[in-house]
Amino acid sequence: MSIRHGLLALLEHGPRYGSRLRTEFEARTGGTWPLNIGQVYTTLGRLERDGLVVQDGEDEAGRVLYALTPAGRAELGAWFARPVERAGRPPRDELAIKLVLAVAAPGVDVRKVVEAQRRHVTDALHEYVRQRAQALVRAPEHPDEMARLLVLEQLVCHTEAEIRWLEHCEARLLRRG
Repeated sequence: MSIRHGLLALLEHGPRYGSRLRTEFEARTGGTWPLNIGQVYTTLGRLERDGLVVQDGEDEAGRVLYALTPAGRAELGAWFARPVERAGRPPRDELAIKLVLAVAAPGVDVRKVVEAQRRHVTDALHEYVRQRAQALVRAPEHPDEMARLLVLEQLVCHTEAEIRWLEHCEARLLRRG
């Protein structure tokens, strides 16, 4: 996830200070991806160094405001136009690593590992579906709820895919004996 581009997207709405950017980012992503405030200010410093944002005065409380530069606006437009790269090395997945290592580990019942994970993921799926139902009700009245709804739907889809993959793993392990 590009925090850099996320902050640029939020600054498209006008000058903001760091903690407001953090709050808005977390609200827009449905609280799914919390940001460390130090990470926000470090990223703002890099964006400023790269000429993508500038300090734009202070608010009434004395907090430094950051604003997009034309170069920042161009970078944001290029980011939105560019597809997210899927080729190359896949990201590390702790569950896949755990199962791969469990297959050869002495004394580990891999099917129990799979079943424990499936129970956990199924519980998470139920929670995401519950939250999605709530967001669907609120979305027409609250435009910002649409962003949360999209995140929840992505979580539902990913969780359903993980359950299918776990079922596939279990079937393969059963065939192996």
